[in-house]
Amino acid sequence: MPMFMDRHDMANTSQEDVARAHVDDLAMQERYGANYLTYWFDYDRQTAFCLVEAPNADTVTEVHSAAHGNVPNEVIPVDPSEVNVFLGRLTDPPVGDRPISEPAFRTILFTDIVGSTEVHDRHGDEVALDLVRHHDSIVRAALAEHGGREVKHTGDGIMASFRDASAALRGAIAMQRAVAADPGEPPLAIRIGVNAGEPIEEGNQLFGLAVNVARRLCDATDPGTIMTSEALRGLTMGKGFDFSPLGEHSFKGVDAPLVVSLVSWAHE
Repeated sequence: MPMFMDRHDMANTSQEDVARAHVDDLAMQERYGANYLTYWFDYDRQTAFCLVEAPNADTVTEVHSAAHGNVPNEVIPVDPSEVNVFLGRLTDPPVGDRPISEPAFRTILFTDIVGSTEVHDRHGDEVALDLVRHHDSIVRAALAEHGGREVKHTGDGIMASFRDASAALRGAIAMQRAVAADPGEPPLAIRIGVNAGEPIEEGNQLFGLAVNVARRLCDATDPGTIMTSEALRGLTMGKGFDFSPLGEHSFKGVDAPLVVSLVSWAHE
C-alpha cells in the first residue's frame, strides 16, 4: 500500500492535543483502509506531520476529517524503502513528551568521494583512509568558512546543512576548487548534490524528502560537478552563480521528475 506524509499547520496546540488526535486517527483508520504509523510535532512552529499507509492521498485527508476535522495542509507520497533511512522512526512517541522533531527550511548538501572502493581495493586501507581524511579536511574547512553544519559522516562523504542557500553553493564551489587545486595521490575527486527544502529535524539529524533529494542529486552527478534542484536554483538566481539546466530527471523515492542543473565553479 502506498505511504504518505502529511503536514498540518496548527495554532494553540499542545503535544497532548496532537497525541489525542493521532489516537482518534487510529480509531478511524480501519474504516478507510488506512494505517497511521506515527507522527511528529514541532511545538515551537505548531506544525504536525503524520506518516500513513493509505490507498491514496485523498484517504489520508478523509480519515483526519472524520476523526477530528484537522485536515492536512499538504500530503506527499514517500518511498517506503527510504523511510527507515531518512525518517528514522516508525513507532509512536509517548503521549506527553516534549516535541522531538523540529522542521525548518534548510539547504542540504551531500558530498561523495568518487571511486573510494577502488582506491581501497587497489591501494589498501591506509591509503583509502588518507583519501577520506583529505576529503574531510577540505569539506570541513569549506563548511566552517561558509556557515555550514556537518550533520553526519557517511563513510565516503559528508552530509551538511546551511541556513542560507547562497552560502551552501559558495561552500560547494569552494570544495570543488580545493580538490582541483590539491587532488593528492591517488587523486581525490568528489561529486556534490545540493537541495533546499523543509526536512524533519530530530536531535541533530535531518530526515525527509528534502534530504532524500539532495542524496539522489549527489549520487546522480559526475565527478567534479555540483548538481542542484530547481528549488535551490530559484533561491540563488541573481546571486552571481552560473547554472547549466539539464531538464527533468527521475530519482528513486521521488514521486515526480525533478528539474536539475549543474553549477559552474571553475570561473566563479
